Formats: sequence, structure tokens, C-alpha cells
Amino acid sequence: MNVKKSQKAFETACKFIPGGVNSPVRSFYSVGGTPRYIVQGKGSRITDLDGNEYLDYVGSWGPLILGHADETVLAAVAKASRHGLTFGAPTENETLLAQIICRNFESVDMVRLVNSGTEAVLSALRLARAYTKRNKVVKAAGGYHGHVDQLLVQAGSGLATLGLPGSGGVAPATAEQTVVVEFNDPESVKQAFEQYGSDIAAVLIEPVAGNMGVIPPADGYLACLRTLCDKYGALLIFDEVITGFRVSPRGAQKLYGTPPDLTILGKIIGGGLPVGAYGGKKKIMQMLAPLGPVYQAGTLSGNPLATAAGVATLQRLDEPQVYAKLESLSAALEAGLKEAVKKAGVPLTINRVGSMLTPFFGHGPIRNYTDVQKTDKEAYNRFFHRMLDRGVYLPPSAFEAMFVSLAHTESDIEFTIGQARNSFEESKLPG
Repeated sequence: MNVKKSQKAFETACKFIPGGVNSPVRSFYSVGGTPRYIVQGKGSRITDLDGNEYLDYVGSWGPLILGHADETVLAAVAKASRHGLTFGAPTENETLLAQIICRNFESVDMVRLVNSGTEAVLSALRLARAYTKRNKVVKAAGGYHGHVDQLLVQAGSGLATLGLPGSGGVAPATAEQTVVVEFNDPESVKQAFEQYGSDIAAVLIEPVAGNMGVIPPADGYLACLRTLCDKYGALLIFDEVITGFRVSPRGAQKLYGTPPDLTILGKIIGGGLPVGAYGGKKKIMQMLAPLGPVYQAGTLSGNPLATAAGVATLQRLDEPQVYAKLESLSAALEAGLKEAVKKAGVPLTINRVGSMLTPFFGHGPIRNYTDVQKTDKEAYNRFFHRMLDRGVYLPPSAFEAMFVSLAHTESDIEFTIGQARNSFEESKLPG
């Protein structure tokens, strides 16, 4: 496959941008090779600088549930842009997007829009500390919640990919305010509360882990967190930046029947443009300025383009049979990959929740970050490149999720399974 133009573009970028990228996982550092420079996306496919076309299962890391360049979303953004890009003043679309979120998430009475998931997380933690008058936060090993100082401790996503235990520039005193537990291990959470309960402001968790690969919650795990938070007076915060409007129209909290105190959203609610949000019950949210003492502001928060794209996307997701279609396509992909790998005799465990899934090279079950670290990363890297050469674009990291969109077709799924089968049989992964 010819990638000379991408190689040249990357070489140029490395002269002016640290590592040549503005988000580490884009660098292909984990999988090796040259990152593809994308010039166009349409439906389920993307095209790089050299004219190579790929069937895309990254979808900008989750926001593009409708696929690339959806006509409805493009029209909404174009219409909004003709009236101005930003005003630094209220617009009605901000309220409309907030109404849709509150209508879908029963645990959310009020919501504050921001510009990224990271911003939403740090703001929600500040709010939780103010509400409880406590300082510590409990998080799961391998869980990634943005590049917030307090949370860059045993984080997943880019940090796990790079093998970093934390981050330079994070003060030890800040990291000490974070208590790390094992995902899907209620006993470790109980121990954390027994030791630090009077100073724990919140438990922050992805209800379905997505940044150490897809890992669903064990039966009763989320309910146990809810009970412990209630017992000790801490807030339960669900990071649904990935799962919100992805695993169900009402998020993972509805899917698993556990309401949090605060919900963090992003990705899909911006329809492909930068966005974040956090929300909860009025008694908590009304502590935010200008009503209360917790200050948080943003010049571009709730900007007209992001809210237009978000509203258009969420309205499309409200159409009948949308999630049934996503489930059908995703289930077919999972089943096909399992059948292909079974014939090849390759140890592979596939975790899937709705339209997000991860193939882990190794024997399952994969229930937490400890299990993830035991999987064969190098086998995934070889699989990634063989699929890339066959025109299938997977996440350039073994610790991320694949995403199926409404733009994917049954033929796309069949093509992917066929290419995976060829890859397994020809290369006899892993090694």
C-alpha cells in the first residue's frame, strides 16, 4: 500500500507538533508504522492523502454514530454557520440540546455544556468536592477520564498504550487525592471507603469501560457502587462520554438500571464537533455559578455549531429501529469474528456492549485492567496492520474500542469478517 504522502505529511508535522500529533494515540506509536493522514470521510469509509480507502471502525473515537459527513448534520452545521460561528451569548440551541439530554437521562435535571470530556470531568469533580466538602475521588485502574491532573494515575487510553504509570507535571499532592481500585471488584471499593470514607467526595467510573478496551460491568457491580456511595455520603459519577447515546438512547445507566448523581457526556452529543457536558439533580447543579459558589466558565461552551450538530444527531437517533439496527450489525460482526478466529485456532476474546467492541488477543474472560495487561498486544498490532493493508481501519491501539455506525452496512460487516478470516489464516496470529 502506497503511503508516501502520509509519510511526508507526518515528517513535516513532527517538526512543528510534538510527536507530530495533537492526541498521542493518533501517532501509531503503539502499533508502529506511519499514521494515515485522512482527507475525507463519507458514510462508513475514510480516504487518506494517498487515495487509499478504508472501512472505518474508529469513527473519530465514537462521536460519529451516524457515520462520516451525514447530510442532516452537515446541513444543520452549514445553516448555523451562516448566522455566525460564535457569540459568547446564549442561543436557543443550547437549551434544545440540554432539553434532549434531560429528557433521555432520568438522573439529569439540569446540564452544563462545555467543550470537551476532560473539561466536563474536571468541572464535575470540582462540583462534587464542593457539594460534599470532601477531597478524594475513587477511580478504577485503567479508567481514563481525560487529562485531568488528579486522574492521571494508572490511567487507560493513551497512557496505557504508551506504558506510562502517570504523567509528568502532576504534583504528588494532587495524585494523592485519588484512590485507585480494580474495575469490577466491589471489595476493593469497600476497602477504599472503609479507609477513606469520610474524605471521599465521589466515585468516578465508566459504567462500561471503553478506554482499556470494552469491559462491561459485572452483575451487581454498579448497584454496589450506588449502595456504597449512599452509605458514605459520596457522589456516584458516571463517565458516559463514550457510552452516552451509544449503548442505548438513555446511556449505560438505564441499560444497567443504576442512576448516578452526576453524568458526564461528550462525543455523540456534539455530532462530530468539540463538546462536553455534565449534569445531575437540581440540588447539585444549582451550586454552579451564577447560582452558587462553584465557578466554571467557557467562551465557546455551547457554541452554535456544536449544538446544531448535536441536536441534529440526537434527533436522528430518536427515529424508530435505530438501536435495533446498530445491535444487529454489531452482533453480526462479533459472531463473524468469533467464527473466523475459531477456525484459525487463534486465542481471541471479544467484549461487546451494543455498538462498541474490542478484540483482545488472549483467553478470557477480560474483566479489568489486570486482565487487559495479560493480553497479547503485539498480536493485536500485527492484526491491525494486516487489516489496514486490507482496507479496514481499526483503532491504532490494543486498548481501545471499535465503533459500528448506522452508516455501516451488512456488506461492510461481511467484508470485515472476510478480511479478518484471511488475516487469521494467512498470518496464523499470534505468531
